[in-house]
Amino acid sequence: MASTTLSTSITTRGDSFPNFISIPNKPLNPKVISFSFLKRAAPRGVAATWSTAEHGGALAAEEVDEEMGRIRRLQNGSDVRGVAIAGEKGRVVDLTAATVEAIAESFAEWVIEGMETGQSVSVSVGRDPRISGGALSVAVFAGVSRAGCLVFDMGLATTPACFMSTVLSPFSYDASIMLTASHLPYTRNGMKFFTKRGGLSSPEVEEICNRAAMKYANRVVKVSTLLRTPPSKVDFMAAYSQHLRDIIKQRINHPLHYDTPLKGFQIIVNAGNGSGGFFTWDVLDKLGADTFGSLHLNPDGMFPNHIPNPEDKTAMSLTRAKVLENKADLGVVFDTDVDRSGVVDHQGNPINGDKLIALMSSIVLRDHPATTIVTDARTSVALTKFITSRGGRHCLYRVGYRNVIDKGIQLNMDGIETHLMMETSGHGALKENYFLDDGAYMVVKIIIEMVRMKLEGSDEGIGSLIKDLEEPLESAELRLNVISDPSFAKEKAVEVIETFRDFVQEGKLEGWELDSCGDCWVHEGCLVDLNDHPKPIDAQMYRVKVFDKENGEVGWVHLRQSIHNPNLALNMQSSLQGGCLQITKDFRDKFLMASGCDRFLDVDQVEKFVNTGLLL
Repeated sequence: MASTTLSTSITTRGDSFPNFISIPNKPLNPKVISFSFLKRAAPRGVAATWSTAEHGGALAAEEVDEEMGRIRRLQNGSDVRGVAIAGEKGRVVDLTAATVEAIAESFAEWVIEGMETGQSVSVSVGRDPRISGGALSVAVFAGVSRAGCLVFDMGLATTPACFMSTVLSPFSYDASIMLTASHLPYTRNGMKFFTKRGGLSSPEVEEICNRAAMKYANRVVKVSTLLRTPPSKVDFMAAYSQHLRDIIKQRINHPLHYDTPLKGFQIIVNAGNGSGGFFTWDVLDKLGADTFGSLHLNPDGMFPNHIPNPEDKTAMSLTRAKVLENKADLGVVFDTDVDRSGVVDHQGNPINGDKLIALMSSIVLRDHPATTIVTDARTSVALTKFITSRGGRHCLYRVGYRNVIDKGIQLNMDGIETHLMMETSGHGALKENYFLDDGAYMVVKIIIEMVRMKLEGSDEGIGSLIKDLEEPLESAELRLNVISDPSFAKEKAVEVIETFRDFVQEGKLEGWELDSCGDCWVHEGCLVDLNDHPKPIDAQMYRVKVFDKENGEVGWVHLRQSIHNPNLALNMQSSLQGGCLQITKDFRDKFLMASGCDRFLDVDQVEKFVNTGLLL
């Protein structure tokens, strides 16, 4: 490398931007590592630039505002997500190495501020197999190091493992960052953040993105990506796998073969070419399970076979076929970063969504009778009946896995025992496991129950635990894209949802009422907390009960602002034949057209469903 100095100065304009950290130029230490090669060797389409002024000049004021807005728009609830690889129609690369570096540095500074003065701060970094992960990992290393933290590189990892690296000895890092975009296409990537107390909330990630936006926009000189010391490589996944194995052995406590409690069980794993393959060879195989027939275990950041997603029909169908073909006891489907999972029972029945929540509720209520279970507000009336019939209490809450988990934490703090928090997407957290949404831990719980049933003489399998769960007669989901400049899409979406609430409250949609959920500590359509310190609302949404004069309550509607894309999601269920179609007609005629909201919404999916009865 030609230069022999480390140039990391950050210039500011006026007093609007705090100088978070200043590192003077010094002669290079021989151990300094340069990552300037990334600019020459980055994969095609990966942005590896490290300057907001591409050609060395200062940005105009309007360009600064746009750059800052672009970083702020990367916030995705409690995560950061964006396009890291060029190729998506209508989308530009916005999660560049420079933005990731600024966000990582801002997060590290935020962590430092919460620590005791003078204490060294350690941050672990993991990633899923996406092809942009290598280059963006370097950006994270640079940002975290620049903030003054020690960096530990976990390499290929899972999101739950990143959190566990903050609590499992001897690692016990102060914080962790996971590079992943979950089940989204290979072109995307993102960041998830953890401290010892768990994942960050949406307001906390918003604060970090605001800091990063200011930092990024004010770097008007090129910043060299140099680290004074390399990140320390650690094999945390081996320790995490050992942790899961120990839990299974201890809780099964097999009377004949303690160390191989899964001997005699065949379990099919579909990792979808994500990070979940470790669960097969480092957990199941070592406990004596037969994993022959498992699918897509090798990491491949292009995800060539199907989307790694337990909600994906292809993923579940392939797993079901392998379970039946091999007469296996259980099938497992992980998402890319293994914070979600779904299963298939020995009869080939897929268990995800409400069924997975019911299964986990059955297991948890066995150990904790009368506990409260928190879910998002898209779950069925039948699920509520299932939980309450077993002595549990059901709290419906805002959509968003972090919202659901934080509600459970809050209820426990308020003295209301809450052991399970689950979203229909497959995110599930248990009080006994740090309130962490861990797809592998969920599967561990299911496997333990499966073996327990076998030891007690039952051959029915885990599917028998939910055999009396009723399914809704009809259900549907429609999407309405917001027709607006991206900068104003969120405001437009909120406007539509608030107008919808007003129409319901004013009785303009006959038979529709905001759900107040009885005694489950939430009101105003499952949105607003009833406690003295309600959580901030990160996305607008309302659940509405639907009644008719002859049958009473016949269904529900849930309208929400998507945190992933500039659109609205309309979910509904009905206990009447043709009920979803009638709900959609009323929604179109008595709300969208009557309010004029249809003028700035793409209503194609609504129109197609009304006219043909078919979902897109």
